[in-house]
Amino acid sequence: MIRIAIVEDEDSYIEQLTGYLQEYRETANEDFDITVYRDGDAVVASYKAQFDIILMDIQMRFVDGMTAAEEIRSQDSEVVIIFITNMTQYAIRGYEVDALDYILKPVSYFAFSQKLSRAIARIKKRESKYVTVSVKGGILRLNVSDIYYIESAGHDLIYHCAGGNHTASGTMKSAEEEFGGMSFSRGNKCYLINLEHVEGIQDKCAVVRGEHLQLSRPRMNTFMQDLTKYWGEIK
Repeated sequence: MIRIAIVEDEDSYIEQLTGYLQEYRETANEDFDITVYRDGDAVVASYKAQFDIILMDIQMRFVDGMTAAEEIRSQDSEVVIIFITNMTQYAIRGYEVDALDYILKPVSYFAFSQKLSRAIARIKKRESKYVTVSVKGGILRLNVSDIYYIESAGHDLIYHCAGGNHTASGTMKSAEEEFGGMSFSRGNKCYLINLEHVEGIQDKCAVVRGEHLQLSRPRMNTFMQDLTKYWGEIK
């Protein structure tokens, strides 16, 4: 179930957005849990990172959407925020709080459904996936999102993760097969890099959590294509 908050102070738009969500739910076969707030202060006061998507009007009577979004973002880096506004200049400011997108009033169903589909795609892309790896003395269950990159070292694989490094037996070929279809790309013969943690490219290196991982010439183009595609899907 996808948990959605509507933060809007106009009854007509609350009714319209709720109706659009119902229509989308029926046509796309998605399940929504919808909560309505009539001002930014209301959603901030009760916020406990309980939503997947927030549809936020920018201009509201007491606490405007931008101020509310800043407070929410300080507590929750994951929730998808979509601003609803009738003024483009306000919408552009939304990127300061990592808003996914904005919808201009009056809201058409086509524009709404396109933005909502994009938000849902982002949520589903980052849903937790786990892998089990054999290490000396036992096995480990790792959250794929916590893996920064996998390094090949002889007959071993070193998993560089948020909680530290883990060494397991295996080959880079076997790792590529296991992580195929996920957000990983080969940087060179030694590194399989999680694109989720790539901060940028500098001096022919992928910058991963501050580390510079060399990209080989034969794999540079493919890696850049994979990274560009990944960034395009989550933005």
